[in-house]
Amino acid sequence: MVDGDDVTTELAALDDERTGLVLQPLRWALEAHRAGNPYQVIVFEQVPAVLPVWEAMARVLESLGYKTVTGILHAEEYGVPQTRRRAILIANRYRTPVLPAPTHHRFRREEVKASRNRPALLPYRNIGETLDRAEPFVMVSNYGTGGDPKARGRRTSKDPAFTVTGKVSRNRVFSDEGELDRLNVSEAGRLQTFPADYPWSGKDISQQIGNAIPPRLAAHVLAAALGRDLPADFLDTMTRTPWTAMDDEAILAAQDTEDAHVSAVPGIAPDSGPDSDLDLDTGSEPSSDTESRRSSTDITAGAVGLLSSRL
Repeated sequence: MVDGDDVTTELAALDDERTGLVLQPLRWALEAHRAGNPYQVIVFEQVPAVLPVWEAMARVLESLGYKTVTGILHAEEYGVPQTRRRAILIANRYRTPVLPAPTHHRFRREEVKASRNRPALLPYRNIGETLDRAEPFVMVSNYGTGGDPKARGRRTSKDPAFTVTGKVSRNRVFSDEGELDRLNVSEAGRLQTFPADYPWSGKDISQQIGNAIPPRLAAHVLAAALGRDLPADFLDTMTRTPWTAMDDEAILAAQDTEDAHVSAVPGIAPDSGPDSDLDLDTGSEPSSDTESRRSSTDITAGAVGLLSSRL
């Protein structure tokens, strides 16, 4: 693949055909390089299990002259009101990229003392301040924890939500008075940091929401990839601005300086590949979906094995 070989036969022999989807972005990068019009910046994002694939791809991209960085980011450390881990690969032809620095504390009850030693970071965002609901309440996850599908994770309104998945509509909410209405589309989107009135459309909107990379996390990653700085209040302003008011004037008003301008990079889309139609994201809490986790591991092993054989 790296040398331009046809790997169709090898891909067909792998257990999961979706392995080819994980490798597809690398094929585009290689074809652009061979055509003499390489991408200046490349950003990959997926579930944590795909990190070994990103690391193998980084070695390929470095052989083409890119400088790269890979790692796992925690979404709540960037102002997203949920615990969601994502594997990131950034490649840049002209500068050495670094992963974005956290802006908020990580949600780790057992490390309160360590958290207090980082006073410059903001408190993590919680469910209560994100949703327009009377507090207190408890949100029960749509998936199990600790390997027990019946042991649903529970978070209070003072905590960040569990990882938002394509089954987010199954989350249940309780107060002292009993069970409340389940999350509506707007609320689920807000937990992903979409504006409250974002115009979702099409089929299976819950799956669209769960598969999307939180815009707030994406902005931090893209800014890091492009070597840009985000003004302190830029993301707060944009996520609180109604979607219908997000015209050029509103965006420019939210920017402090021209240097802080955040450019959109074509090709960055909601999660695809191994996370589509599967609850593969374990986030900060173990999923009970054993088959999904095994599938993710198989896809990763197949992709890494194929890349390693060609390096």
